[in-house]
Amino acid sequence: MFKQICQTLIIMSVAAGLALPELCHAHSLEGIISGEHRSDANKARDPYRHPQQTLEFFGLQKDMTVVEIWPSGGWYAEIIAPYLNESGQYISAGYDPNDEVEYFRDSAAEFFDRLNQDPDLYSNVQHTVLKLPNRIEIAESNSADMVLTFRNIHNWMARDQADAVFKGFFRVLKPGGVLGVVEHRGDPSVPQDPAAESGYVNQEYAIALAEKAGFIFETSSEINANPKDTKDHREGVWTLPPTYSSLNDQEKKSYADIGESDRFTLKFRKPE
Repeated sequence: MFKQICQTLIIMSVAAGLALPELCHAHSLEGIISGEHRSDANKARDPYRHPQQTLEFFGLQKDMTVVEIWPSGGWYAEIIAPYLNESGQYISAGYDPNDEVEYFRDSAAEFFDRLNQDPDLYSNVQHTVLKLPNRIEIAESNSADMVLTFRNIHNWMARDQADAVFKGFFRVLKPGGVLGVVEHRGDPSVPQDPAAESGYVNQEYAIALAEKAGFIFETSSEINANPKDTKDHREGVWTLPPTYSSLNDQEKKSYADIGESDRFTLKFRKPE
């Protein structure tokens, strides 16, 4: 109903030469990204993560069923879930709230607490668990229009589980469904470390992982590129903001000038 009302208001506004109605703007991708439910700290990362351009590149639509992999603190969830809340379905394939590892338990609890603070925005969220190596059934087979993963491939490589995870993505996507990937981009002149200990993954290596699982590589974007990132930092990607691993105050200033890591943005599709 809301969607129909907004479409009618938009048509009337365009015909009258007026701005987009505030009610509808609030439920647009742009309106959600600028929304008051997002903290200043999260908004401060927008210039590095380019959420609107990234999600538009992947082809996100309001009526899609979308699975986000390991949403962690919910940086992208607080954008995608409200956008899908009226007409689509957001599914978090997150950490196990009963995990034996304290970090995963605490991260899951923080994520749920974040959603519970704004029930009107997240009332339609569904939760599943991705826990390697055994719990990779993140949604029903052939049920999702889109699977999105942001800076996670290196974690799966470190556990030697990347092949299994990509196969899981392939299984849950509908024929024609989209896999959207953002990851820290490695130096192509340096051979890929199979464990990705630096956090960097070579773009061609990531493409090969997805293609091995059956995906068709569709296109790439430089939306999240950062040419200032030399990729040779002593603590890998975690030397850069926002982590600043093992840096003193003077070093933090120089690394703040670099910004967050150089990242590739890739779009794959499951064959029809």
